[in-house]
Amino acid sequence: MRLVVKIGSNLIQTEEGDIDLSLISKLGREIKRLKTLGNEVVVVSSGAVLCGLKKLNLTERPKSLVEKQALAGIGQAYLIHLYDLVFSNYKLVPAQVLLTSDVFTDKHKFENAKNALEKLLEMGAVPVINENDAVAVEELLFGDNDFLAVHTAFMLQADLLVILSTAGGLRDHQDQVIPFVEDVDSAFAFVRGVNSTYGTGGMLSKLTATKIAVRLGIPVVITGKEDSLEEILQGRTKGTYFKPLPPPRQGKKLLAMVEKPRGALYIDEGAYKALKSGKSLLPAGIKRVEGSFQRGDVVVIYTEDGLLVGKGKTNFSSEELRRVLGKKGEEVRRILKTTKEEAVHRDYMVVF
Repeated sequence: MRLVVKIGSNLIQTEEGDIDLSLISKLGREIKRLKTLGNEVVVVSSGAVLCGLKKLNLTERPKSLVEKQALAGIGQAYLIHLYDLVFSNYKLVPAQVLLTSDVFTDKHKFENAKNALEKLLEMGAVPVINENDAVAVEELLFGDNDFLAVHTAFMLQADLLVILSTAGGLRDHQDQVIPFVEDVDSAFAFVRGVNSTYGTGGMLSKLTATKIAVRLGIPVVITGKEDSLEEILQGRTKGTYFKPLPPPRQGKKLLAMVEKPRGALYIDEGAYKALKSGKSLLPAGIKRVEGSFQRGDVVVIYTEDGLLVGKGKTNFSSEELRRVLGKKGEEVRRILKTTKEEAVHRDYMVVF
């Protein structure tokens, strides 16, 4: 079985503010056990900025992006040193892999990265993946590697994605962990907000990433660092298990993960329900267009309140769509002098 484990920044530190070597040690011990049972484990680890702060004896996270990038450059060396130091005690060989988002939007880079990771696993190494924050800023702005973990799980065709969280799982309004979620959309009702000192994610980020993963057929467990990876693989967890959906066909999988979006469409509730039932997206349901894109470009689709809906190839440019917002079929065809009325056809769209 192939497992991807994502560790957020706040899990890397103790309550006293020190680097949590006991967590890394527990992880190493469990990975060694899993490998002896024939499993493969990939680690996606945040924490470079935090480690940079510790190396420079700073106590407050900087606010400017360039300072965060600089700290990530300092801290990444320290972070991988800690993994190497601790994992070596368990005769594990960690392999540092720093990725940027273009790896997942360029098919050639995607294949090259996939081949390198497959070879590392074949050699018995444990890839420790982070975003290259010194030159890429996606994680620093939002996500804390939650989306990188999903992309990695998709790339490696992982059997399970485990996201370790300080929350210990998705919690209900009585602050109790919800053990099982079948409809991930319903889980967003329990999001309280982003409470992260060194990270940039929070439960909203984790659920949005989870929504993508389960739509691609990858089961997800969000749990705490006290949980056992071996028990999770056996179907027992102290956290929340998210049931995967039947994956889309291969073409839509690639659209979902490899094609780079050029813009965003924000849709109303009626359009959202239509897309969930398998229908195409019509201009009548689009409330707002962001970005500049041309016909055939890929766009991301959101609800008005920012809930991720899906991705698809648009039939119209951003300029054309702004001209027909809220308008229906015949009027769309007349204004744009076209035979098409769908902004995004269902055959060229993946709904998360």
